[in-house]
Amino acid sequence: MIDNLRLVSTEPVPCKICGGAAPLYGVVDFNRNCEIPNGVKLALSGTPIYYRRCAQCKFLFTDAFDGWSIEQFKTHIYNDQYQLVDPDYRSLRPRANADVVARLWGAIKAETRVLDYGGGNDVFCAALRDAGFPIAVTFDPMVPEHAMRPEGKFDLVTSFETFEHLPDPAAGIASILEFAAEPGLIFFTTLLQPMDIDQQRLNWWYVGPRNGHVSLFSREALTKAWNR
Repeated sequence: MIDNLRLVSTEPVPCKICGGAAPLYGVVDFNRNCEIPNGVKLALSGTPIYYRRCAQCKFLFTDAFDGWSIEQFKTHIYNDQYQLVDPDYRSLRPRANADVVARLWGAIKAETRVLDYGGGNDVFCAALRDAGFPIAVTFDPMVPEHAMRPEGKFDLVTSFETFEHLPDPAAGIASILEFAAEPGLIFFTTLLQPMDIDQQRLNWWYVGPRNGHVSLFSREALTKAWNR
């Protein structure tokens, strides 16, 4: 069993994006992980994780981990077994993302300061530096080597598959904006809820508390989050 989870309430709670009523939507086991190719399906943990969905903006989230410290996330989710549920995060995905950025911004790489927000192990930024980007910095509070907040502003702030990991998405987006130069650009990815989410509900493959997927956006919720 996983300790120190927020006690679940049967009453709706305020949505983290728009403040609307977010009733309970369903429950999965803590060890449910995303259906990623080559990932390992873990045995049941016996710890239920409840998700809520806002009746207004359709933001889908769990508040079970809202009281956790960074150390608790690192102990229970972002630990040595994380690679079992997301085998591509170490190298394959960050290198592919670096190829995309190099193609899009390669012509102006000499004058482009890059910050990768939530960048994990620095493989992405290392690939950009190897490609000729003079400044490519990783910032990730969950990784001790890259947890120190960088100084200055950045022309390009990237954030790949990070938003779904944010227990406080509004604060995360505000932090990203603080790093962006003016003018500057923010380039991010996250998967939006499918059109048939009400049929799939928590059977949607992207729902995975063991992957740290605690915030799952509708298009409306993502728009409202940025408009704030």
